[in-house]
Amino acid sequence: MLQVRTEHIGDLALIECEGRITRSEAFELREAVIAQDAVHVLVLDFSAVSALEASGVGMLVSLQYWAQEHGIQFKVFNPSCYVRHRLEQASSMHEFEIASLPEVIGLLIQAQYQDARLKANTQLKSVA
Repeated sequence: MLQVRTEHIGDLALIECEGRITRSEAFELREAVIAQDAVHVLVLDFSAVSALEASGVGMLVSLQYWAQEHGIQFKVFNPSCYVRHRLEQASSMHEFEIASLPEVIGLLIQAQYQDARLKANTQLKSVA
């Protein structure tokens, strides 16, 4: 069973996935991803993904194309060795961007900064 949790920080969505991504669970992931059409960066945290079936890889390929069509950066973070291997097997079809820890930390800091600036500007406008 796949559990999906989404966190928003500014224009970044972090989708934390836990469990197995099988044919039926791939659609749950799809719904979580396509609901993020207003963000600029989408990070799939695969730290707790234990298995990725071929149908899950296919869904990730289609989601990556969807993100590109919507101008969204699409990154996979911290896949296990097994999941990374499955993604590398699919790289002949399409290459997945696997983000490093420093890159994800940088994206989170940037999103928090932008979010804080937006809130500060909104407060200033409401006072004026």
